[in-house]
Amino acid sequence: MPGKTVRQEAVASIASRKSVPFVNPTSKTPEQLFGDDVFGLAAMKAHLPKHVYKAVKRTIDAGASLDPSVADVVAAAMKDWAVAKGATHYAHVFHPLTGATAEKHDAFLSPDGEGGALGEFSGKALVQGEPDASSFPHGGIRSTFEARGYTAWDVTSPAYVLDSSTLCIPTAFISWTGEALDKKTPLLRSTQALNTHATRILKLFGHEEIAPVVSYAGAEQEYFLIDRAFYLARPDLVAAGRTLFGAKPPKGQEFEDQYFGAIPERVHAFMAQSEHELFKLGIPAKTRHNEVAPGQFEIAPVFEPGNVATDHQQLVMLTMRKVAERMGMACLFHEKPFAGVNGSGKHVNFSFGNSTQGNLLDPGDTPHENAQFLVFCAGVVRAVHKFSTVMRAVIASAANDHRLGANEAPPAIISVYLGDQLHDVFEQLKAGGAKTSKMKGIMEIGVETLPKLPKDPGDRNRTSPFAFCGNRFEFRAVGGGQSIGDPVIALNTIVAESLDYIATKLEGAVKGGKPLNQAISTLLQEISTQHGAVVFNGDGYSAEWHAEAEKRGLPNLKNTPAALPALQKPEVIELFDKYKVLSPRELGARYEVYLEQYIKHVKVESGLTAKLARTSILPAALRYQSQIVGSAAAAKTLGLAGELKTPAKVAGLIIELEKAVEALESAGGSVPHGDSLKEAQYYCDKVIPPMSKVREVVDTLEGVVADDLWPLPTYHEMLFIR
Repeated sequence: MPGKTVRQEAVASIASRKSVPFVNPTSKTPEQLFGDDVFGLAAMKAHLPKHVYKAVKRTIDAGASLDPSVADVVAAAMKDWAVAKGATHYAHVFHPLTGATAEKHDAFLSPDGEGGALGEFSGKALVQGEPDASSFPHGGIRSTFEARGYTAWDVTSPAYVLDSSTLCIPTAFISWTGEALDKKTPLLRSTQALNTHATRILKLFGHEEIAPVVSYAGAEQEYFLIDRAFYLARPDLVAAGRTLFGAKPPKGQEFEDQYFGAIPERVHAFMAQSEHELFKLGIPAKTRHNEVAPGQFEIAPVFEPGNVATDHQQLVMLTMRKVAERMGMACLFHEKPFAGVNGSGKHVNFSFGNSTQGNLLDPGDTPHENAQFLVFCAGVVRAVHKFSTVMRAVIASAANDHRLGANEAPPAIISVYLGDQLHDVFEQLKAGGAKTSKMKGIMEIGVETLPKLPKDPGDRNRTSPFAFCGNRFEFRAVGGGQSIGDPVIALNTIVAESLDYIATKLEGAVKGGKPLNQAISTLLQEISTQHGAVVFNGDGYSAEWHAEAEKRGLPNLKNTPAALPALQKPEVIELFDKYKVLSPRELGARYEVYLEQYIKHVKVESGLTAKLARTSILPAALRYQSQIVGSAAAAKTLGLAGELKTPAKVAGLIIELEKAVEALESAGGSVPHGDSLKEAQYYCDKVIPPMSKVREVVDTLEGVVADDLWPLPTYHEMLFIR
């Protein structure tokens, strides 16, 4: 079938598709709907005996050990609750190192030996599962013949019913030898480390009642929506998650008319359906809007404990993909699905606190007087400066390499934006002590009918990878398609190390007879002086900042092979081992897995680039060449035309494309093996450039070859027709 026919049929199917607005299938309000499919505290309170409920709540709220004897009671109540909602199976859900969500479904029913079946779900089945661990990436942490792995119930993340059929139990995933094979286990470990050292500081400030300190996260998810007919007609989107070819459309995002614009009806229905499903799962989706690029949108939840937020973020992506497919669309989370327009990030808002002292990163109105806040904030600044390479490594991927530093996302240089108010306070601390804070003002708009608006003492900085936003930091460099598990693990761990350092310094000073306030002042001056280089309030996109960052000694790790080796530095190995987050063996496994994933991604993309160029683009170009050469010859015979330039141009591009594909295939056939880092560096330095050259030629051909012969849906079609 000619390329144009495929595209015309896709457009026709979209044009004939009626936009159906979302209609709530229930009469429940959002408040009533929220958490309806979750076995959370409310459901536990209704279905569990009082003493069992209190025991489980103690574990969730205070981090107390769970009495194993309650597992059978919880399992029976959980099963009855789930079955009442239509569930027939249960699944231990975990997050392996692929970054995806994994689940194995088991039926509640077991044969009774008499030709019937019994509904079974014991405490043992709740607490522990046993999936095959050999099929998941493990970075050499296991031998290939070892199949056994265990899942362990995470009581702090609530179970839920998915698709009215399966009881899903959030779990950790560990090897037979007890080593972490997932993202949840180190996340829970890092939370414990953060709590330990934050609590030490809170005790120094005289707090006696201290609830467990946890990190909080909220991920702003950017994504693209295109019609599924276009998606299925693009083999590169299906296999690689991004378009390997595609010329810039006549209209892109240059008019800046997409951002916060009116939401298209079909997209609005998708958003409403998605939010309905998310509310049932207890996911607090708060904000939705158009993003900058055409066809790009965003959904943002409110803050939750980091562990729960990570589980929920995976559910957000799963749910949105399912809803999009049901509605005839494809939801794309890839960091750069379309060249030339903004890619998709996942801005992770990060803070930490507890139920007794609140948010420990809340500065109040006069931060210069808030010594407790200044200590915790200084701890974060020190952590980011000391371990910026760790933060860069945990966001490194083949996909995110296309986005970082592209004047649409933060640069690969990790820096901290504090805002005018806090930057001024820290400059005062560097000079010996903070005496004042820039205060909020009132904005005079000049229109009497409009209210006077309170003006914050500092702006936000969209070019910063790690920006303070009033009472939290926003890690803006996280990729749109990745789990937030690794970034939260990294932040928890490096902040724990910094708080450990601060607590040890202050404890020693106080023990030596130094007044606490004086010890704090000395420490804050030290941190501001030694680690202030990481603070930058200017334009992170500018070339001047890159030069300035180099002078300050801030690393600029521009791609994944450059970033990942940080995970094997002795000081980083020691960091994760000291705080019992990841053993050297577990960290080394992750380093190998992430290199392997990079290699496989680029290998798939390069192979697909060559194949599509040879089997789709070249035939289309050759057919067009044949047509125009024949037409030119006929015109010349009749004496009706002068010399045409197009045939020669097309012929030249065809030759150029064949050479580019041959160069790509040659590069792909010369990959060194045996050393993962060298292999990744080879793909980065030797395979990606010829792949980019193939794209360059193909995109040029798209602007020359007759539209009725072009085989792939174009950017204009995919981004603007929905």
